[in-house]
Amino acid sequence: MRVDAGLAKLLGLSRTAVAAIAESGDVSLDGRPAGKSDRLVAGAWLEVTLPDPDRPVEVEAVAVAGMSILHEDDDLIVVDKPVGVAAHPSPGWTGPTVVGGLAAAGIRVSTSGAAERQGVVHRLDVGTTGVMAVAKSEHAYTVLKRAFKERTVDKGYHALVQGHPDPTSGTIDAPIDRHPKHDYKFAVVASGRPSVTHYEVLEAFRAASLVDIRLETGRTHQIRVHFAALRHPCVGDLTYGADPVLAKRLGLTRQWLHARRLAFDHPADGRRVEFVSEYPDDLRAALDRLAEES
Repeated sequence: MRVDAGLAKLLGLSRTAVAAIAESGDVSLDGRPAGKSDRLVAGAWLEVTLPDPDRPVEVEAVAVAGMSILHEDDDLIVVDKPVGVAAHPSPGWTGPTVVGGLAAAGIRVSTSGAAERQGVVHRLDVGTTGVMAVAKSEHAYTVLKRAFKERTVDKGYHALVQGHPDPTSGTIDAPIDRHPKHDYKFAVVASGRPSVTHYEVLEAFRAASLVDIRLETGRTHQIRVHFAALRHPCVGDLTYGADPVLAKRLGLTRQWLHARRLAFDHPADGRRVEFVSEYPDDLRAALDRLAEES
């Protein structure tokens, strides 16, 4: 088992958090520093130094390469989040964040919310790219948080999933909670929180399908979990059972999942606004390779 998978299971942390700990040099095997992808060996001495849980998480103003601004006004800012960037700081995460990138650019956001995630009204996974909105005014924070809670926000994603979903359009209504055996991921669980995903196949390739997705709820890893439960995991999503051979052939090092569009009533005047993000290079290249093979 890899270091990140094994420690996530042992400690009940996410693989992302464990990877950050390893990358900080705080994991060793038999006295030697261990990387997240190193293999655990039976009988070896595994030593881990965990981050201080009482230490406040602070926003570090660090520019984020590749993060562009899709829209900005007095109330909100909408960014195109690149891969490898978290929405906000958290224990164990030492990489770049959206709020840190905005701070580095001199953009002030709402002071509502916990100190490390002020202005954040919704989040995207580190490995998911696309449209993300951040509130700049206190009024916008309140209005947008309510809109997400009341499900009046249109959250549209594109995903490349393995195989060919049948039917080609439909609704996945299955509750989600922590995986009963692996705390670092989620699963469809009878006692979980209600989770609803609407989908429609846009294009079918030989080995995969490009799917348009609209989320009715916003659970952690919802799309990844729902399509894995259908045995059509997102291409490249090794955490949820994707084929590593296909991912390698397409040049993917993360799940093919993109927050394509975001639409909501503007908090200032109530007009409906919509923002769209184009595919980043790695996702576009994977589609091109599939098209060539089909």
